[in-house]
Amino acid sequence: MTTADAIIALELGHYRLREQIGGSAYGIIWRASGPQATQDVAIKLINQEQMARALPAQRDRWTASAQNEIAFLQSLEPWDERHIVRLLDSGWHDGLPVLALELMGSDLGKHMVALKSRNESVPLARALGWIAQINQALAKVHQYGWRYLDLKPANVLLGPHLHTVKLADFGTNRELGMLQAHSYAGTANWQAPEQFFPADSGGYATSARSDYFSLGAMLYFLVTGGMPLRFCADCGQAYREYHVAGAALLRSRNGGVIPSALSTDEADRYASFIPSAKRDAALELLRALLQTDPAARPRHAIQISRMLNAIQGVKPQRGRFDAADPVLGMHRPSAVNGWPAMRVA
Repeated sequence: MTTADAIIALELGHYRLREQIGGSAYGIIWRASGPQATQDVAIKLINQEQMARALPAQRDRWTASAQNEIAFLQSLEPWDERHIVRLLDSGWHDGLPVLALELMGSDLGKHMVALKSRNESVPLARALGWIAQINQALAKVHQYGWRYLDLKPANVLLGPHLHTVKLADFGTNRELGMLQAHSYAGTANWQAPEQFFPADSGGYATSARSDYFSLGAMLYFLVTGGMPLRFCADCGQAYREYHVAGAALLRSRNGGVIPSALSTDEADRYASFIPSAKRDAALELLRALLQTDPAARPRHAIQISRMLNAIQGVKPQRGRFDAADPVLGMHRPSAVNGWPAMRVA
């Protein structure tokens, strides 16, 4: 079992584990100190205790997922990392893959819990800004040929000043080019219908538009102050009680068909948080994202961006060049530049 003060040796340097800051059945996240004069990082390790109890096929899947995540993050160009967590280093420890990632302030799940404990909510402009950034991150995932398939608050990291969010945890990625149905992937509380309810031929027939459904669930969650969609909550409960067999149970309770994702009372609740002048545009986006039929959802991130702009009353400037991405991205740490971007001034 890995403990505090353990040293993890990766390709670019050594890291001393300080404190565990997150974890799941699959992975454990530690805050760690990096090479001399660099900022702390987040070290992601595969959960060794779970690995010891898992069947060989499950152990192979977890290892492959970590390697898949490393390969995806390494493939990104520096200017594509504005809303995707940066991979700073990688390697192996105790025979398992390890990632060293940039350390963010928190995640949206923890942030929303903290807000609810103080009877506070996310301002609408900020919520829409976060959704826009997540949409940009998903666009990059899709651009590089992947489906994300695990969008949820815990996988959206939050910057210290609450302005910036970044997508994390890419072990669930599936290649867009693989059109055949695949094995179960993701988190039931945030999945598109086609992720939770298998196709008639077996397996799960997902696409990039599956990520857009989860974006709609996230939009509803943020705008309503942390309320989950009833559809998502029911799927989550069914999965906890019956695993993948829960899909058939929910269908049987709904006359053999997949339940609707957005009820009238939920649409009304969501609309009540939106100023009247923006309400129609906001409802149009939510309904489009939460269509049960993937073909009825937005086709791409640009369409979603335009719908977000319509809610905010923003008309993007034509021909405007945003230099922030390439300028900031050029400082990506690597074995070539020897970590200059992470040096403490």
